[in-house]
Amino acid sequence: MSKPQPLSQTREQITTLDNDLLTLLAKRRALSLDVARSKEVDVRPIRDTQREKELLARLVKQGREQGLDAHYVISLYQSIIEDSVLNQQAYLHGRANPQTQQQQYCVAYLGARGSYSYLAASRYCNRRQVDMQDLGCQSFDDIIQAVESGHADYGFLPIENTSSGSINEVYDLLQHTSLAIVGETTIEVGHCLLAKSGTKLSAINTLYAHPQPISQCSRYLSQHSHFKLEYCSSSAEAMEKVSNANDNNVAAIGSSEGGALYQLDALETDLANQKINQSRFIVVARKAVEVPEQLPAKCTLIMATGQKPGALVEALLILKARNLNMSKLESRPIAGTPWEEMFYLDIDANLSNEAMQAALKELERTTRFIKVLGCYPCETVNPTQLSNSQLMIEPSTSKADITIEESAPSTVSNQHKRYSKAYKQQPTQIVCGQLVFGDKHTGAIAQLSLPLVQTEFEQQAKTLKEMGFQAVNIHGLSQQSDLLASLTQCKNTLTQCGLMCVLTVEHDTDLAVAAQLGDAIMLSGTQMYNQALLSQLGSLLLPIILERNAMASVDDLLSAADVILSQGNQQLALCESGVSTLNNAGKPTLDLAALVTLKTACHLPILVNPSNAIAAEQLPEFTIAIKQLGADGLVINVPKLPFTDESEAQLQSLLSNLYRE
Repeated sequence: MSKPQPLSQTREQITTLDNDLLTLLAKRRALSLDVARSKEVDVRPIRDTQREKELLARLVKQGREQGLDAHYVISLYQSIIEDSVLNQQAYLHGRANPQTQQQQYCVAYLGARGSYSYLAASRYCNRRQVDMQDLGCQSFDDIIQAVESGHADYGFLPIENTSSGSINEVYDLLQHTSLAIVGETTIEVGHCLLAKSGTKLSAINTLYAHPQPISQCSRYLSQHSHFKLEYCSSSAEAMEKVSNANDNNVAAIGSSEGGALYQLDALETDLANQKINQSRFIVVARKAVEVPEQLPAKCTLIMATGQKPGALVEALLILKARNLNMSKLESRPIAGTPWEEMFYLDIDANLSNEAMQAALKELERTTRFIKVLGCYPCETVNPTQLSNSQLMIEPSTSKADITIEESAPSTVSNQHKRYSKAYKQQPTQIVCGQLVFGDKHTGAIAQLSLPLVQTEFEQQAKTLKEMGFQAVNIHGLSQQSDLLASLTQCKNTLTQCGLMCVLTVEHDTDLAVAAQLGDAIMLSGTQMYNQALLSQLGSLLLPIILERNAMASVDDLLSAADVILSQGNQQLALCESGVSTLNNAGKPTLDLAALVTLKTACHLPILVNPSNAIAAEQLPEFTIAIKQLGADGLVINVPKLPFTDESEAQLQSLLSNLYRE
């Protein structure tokens, strides 16, 4: 075995490659602006999604030939495409509004340097390649006054967060200002526990934070009830208090970027209740702007309807009649007028659009008050996706199709339960990050049992993602020592690989950690009759997969489903895993007739776990039958590493049959 080259030499080579990559990315960005200049002349839309799909498909194929993971390539180029789209939009928007083109903007924002508002403003200015003269403010009202008085060119106001919802105080201010909304930007909000270097988590007794992060991290804070909460006007103020403190018993909630400005270390990360935590900011200025027609635009308006039944519905029907999509509707009370409300609407349209103009004219006739707060480029760039068949590894073997005679569906007694099609005609679709199933979407979940060897699990997770799985279901929680730490590590691995984490609850005591770390929860069939657990699951905001008990009838399963739905959680799927029979020597039998019955009786997605009832070598053929009978996805037991060539080929063939159109 030859001796490897010195580590220092390898690192020098990596540094050189990184420098080359940055140079190439800068050149690519410059070329994207040439594309924008061409689109300015030809007046073509910013995005060509068909071109993007062709680009990604080609890059995935070329990447595989060089040993690169398909999802790694996709993730990398989705970011590059998003950057290109936003840069082109910023360029064309600037060209359409030459009066706004300056070398420097004075921007008013909440807090001081390091606050989330500061980070949002910085990125907005960097995108437009202008210097930012920052003006930190103590309140939202101060931001408005700074722009109205001319002390600032722009003001940045947080308008909503994916975790804590709308910022009502900002909506109330927009009722009374003459400023126009001229832009928006969205940033990822990565809440961290920040403290001085050397601080131990166990020593912290006081936590400084803005009320919004406290609300967004309530689940984490409930686990540290001994923290004394000190409210601050901004995250920057919270970090400054920790930086200036005389002891190491204090911490703040803020971003890692902001913490670095105050020489604070992140003791813990990802504190938010929701895994995806984003804040949307609006940009306000004294004068409105024009949006070129090839840019995706958004109009924000406020209106007050008449005091009569159905007045709001009539207004919204005006938008529907003109095929205008309303992406947000918010109501706020009108000061001094009890029980009356002002409505805020975001409409995906350009103000110059004929349909939008016609809708505004009609709304003026039917409302008591209406005002356009601004028309501005929409900066939501939905990532272009490839199909599962394009992303997965092609199987090395193919299996012949088989057919199974469909059983006649049985009649379910109570047709007006929440699970029934009489109650809801549209099939339910569950979206859990990358995992989507129901309403013509098919999902694949790999199932593993604790304990897991972390080093092997990291490789296995990457392999499963490359094969085409979207999630991993982990069961056997009670078999793992130091469960919280082990599951946290597993969850981080799955997140890095782009896989969703589904945790199986097999005992009452499993629910607390499953609700904390899982992206979704599966209730084991052994607990299907546990009414208390069903009710608790119904009160969660996480997707739930309800597995059928091996001794349960279809009606029993649907009754259990109705308990969950009645508590408010409508993100429910059912799972058929096999039933016990007297003549099968204790091995469960896959009840495909029940699959047909369930698809006929209810609107919920139906998953099938054939692993316990079907031999591994038969799974690919049975997958065809299961899909033909209408299943919305599979849950499959997968072996631990190392995969044999045979087991890997079986899984690849199974997924190929599942995704085959």
